[in-house]
Amino acid sequence: MLKKINSFINILIGGFIGAFIGGSIFRYLDYKNYPELFVMQSAPWYTGIQISGIALIVVLIICVLIKIIIRKKMNR
Repeated sequence: MLKKINSFINILIGGFIGAFIGGSIFRYLDYKNYPELFVMQSAPWYTGIQISGIALIVVLIICVLIKIIIRKKMNR
């Protein structure tokens, strides 16, 4: 059971990282194609990428902590 949870967390980590990379690329390409839309905003165009990156780091820290707990229980 713990191995299945560990595998699921690995998939979850990969999914979040892939979604972050894909979203970042999309936002960058959107900025390059339509820079006039981003001029109207008070924040820089990359602010959304930074916020997503912080959220990704929080999720990754939680996932790594869960993986550490699972590893300790599997070694018993």
